[in-house]
Amino acid sequence: MSSDTVDAQGLPAESNDHDEQDARGEPRRDLHKSAPPLMSEADFVSDRYNMKHPERGMALIINNKTFHPRTGMGQRTGTDVDASKMNDLFTTLGFEKVRPLDDVTVADMREALVLAAKEDHTDRDCFVCVILSHGEEGYVYGTDDKIPIDELVMPFKGHKCPSLAGKPKLFFIQACRGQELDRGATVADGEGDEMEEEVIVRRIPSEADFLMAYSVVPGFFAWRNSSRGSWFIQAVYDVIMKHWNTLDLLTMMTRVNKKVAYDFESNASAEYMRRKKQIPCITSMLTKDVFFK
Repeated sequence: MSSDTVDAQGLPAESNDHDEQDARGEPRRDLHKSAPPLMSEADFVSDRYNMKHPERGMALIINNKTFHPRTGMGQRTGTDVDASKMNDLFTTLGFEKVRPLDDVTVADMREALVLAAKEDHTDRDCFVCVILSHGEEGYVYGTDDKIPIDELVMPFKGHKCPSLAGKPKLFFIQACRGQELDRGATVADGEGDEMEEEVIVRRIPSEADFLMAYSVVPGFFAWRNSSRGSWFIQAVYDVIMKHWNTLDLLTMMTRVNKKVAYDFESNASAEYMRRKKQIPCITSMLTKDVFFK
């Protein structure tokens, strides 16, 4: 029998086919100064990111399934399905370096992202990081502890990773952001080009060109099915695989929101957790359209 449950602290994870929820410092200062990023005039004024570099880029997939008992976090059954789908998706999108990391500690998560940011991304279109784990507002879990999301994102800021400055940095985070349940609301049916050779030094905000795609809005649980994977990753995979040749990323993420909101409803063993809903939260600091074609 298919049922849903949650991965919140104190709530046991259940077996079989069911939906579950992913619940439960200061950024390090880098004083190293690098040369300013270079951008052609055509690239600077375009409304589309340049996705015609020699390489698509790196996609880092962090998949945390089993946690140390002291964290109070249960096993995230179904997360391997999510990881497999993300691997398939970004391989299809042309990412040459899809790097899976399974069951990593906070220290290993931090190191993996710092090392990724230190690579030379000059010949790459963009960078992607997928985090599949337990979480709470502002934090995600390694297998041994939690870490601020801001600390994981910090190495990719424009002043710290100049070879990615002006390029899309895309983070997809499947994790809870609190312990609230979305009861939903009833709505009645109604009627009815090539780059120029001249290169110019430009200044852009360090915080620009990020997309933070969260599985749920702040304060709420994020649901995951033990056999089909999380609602959010299912939707990301289905929508982008279908539309990446024709639609830009933000349009596709709006359709992801719709799919999660309309197509999913919890089927948990506990009565108070049944028929719950979820809406992702897409925070964009992108300055241009992202087309993968």
